[in-house]
Amino acid sequence: MNNSGPAPARTRGRPRGNPPTRESIVTAARDLFLRSGYRRTTLRAVAGAAGVDPALIAYHFGSKKGLFADVMQFQCANALAVDDVLGGDPATLPDRLIDAVTDLWENADFVRLSARGEEAAEVIREYLEHELLARLVEFLGGRDATARATAAVTVLGGLVYTRYLNPLPTHAALTPSEARRVLTPALRAALSPRPRSAPATGTARRD
Repeated sequence: MNNSGPAPARTRGRPRGNPPTRESIVTAARDLFLRSGYRRTTLRAVAGAAGVDPALIAYHFGSKKGLFADVMQFQCANALAVDDVLGGDPATLPDRLIDAVTDLWENADFVRLSARGEEAAEVIREYLEHELLARLVEFLGGRDATARATAAVTVLGGLVYTRYLNPLPTHAALTPSEARRVLTPALRAALSPRPRSAPATGTARRD
């Protein structure tokens, strides 16, 4: 007589990823991208450094471009730590947002990674839109949260583009503290609640 219980049902689809394995791959890839550059870094080399089968990289990230995107997302998440930025005094939120962006882009390792060009710019756009924008909307709340968050991310995106990706000489020449002084009023205005429009009054004029 077989007293063993029924075998557990198999779930459909791919099994969930193992976070430590994923993190070890991202860490190994980051080091290799910094040391050897994007083109000379192979998935086999990353797998060897992480101590995993190369097939796991394809499973978790799809391609070298997908792996690079995760490395860049990791860098963004570390520098633009949204919980830390949003967790302080609301009055100084614009200053913290600008400092977080400039700290990220003044970091030598991030500059070397972002030299990859279009792939790096694409990841940064996705991070600003899908991570920072969503968290700002949640943080601000209210009827105009999306408009305010969108305006704020537009200011920050302009900072990234005109200072780092396609620098304007006058903007690139500013120190981070000067950039904060110049842009904080615009960012504060972007984050401010929108006044409710007054309802139309009176009757239409007849000719």
